[in-house]
Amino acid sequence: MWLVTIYCSAESWRKEATAFNAIMANYAVKPLSTKKMKDDERRIMTFQVEDVGDAEAFQDECMTLDGFTAQFEAM
Repeated sequence: MWLVTIYCSAESWRKEATAFNAIMANYAVKPLSTKKMKDDERRIMTFQVEDVGDAEAFQDECMTLDGFTAQFEAM
């Protein structure tokens, strides 16, 4: 299993949320947590992914969105 963590600013989320949700629908990901930070409203989202190839592809596709960064690691 793999843990994919996605980071984005509040502005990026406002602009790219629909595109992000479309990307997420293409992968077998299990949402684990979503945090909206109080100070600057940036978001940190974590997902569980079974396949390493899917984890890497999901991460890479999310990073095509303006202002999104991502990383994955073994759980």
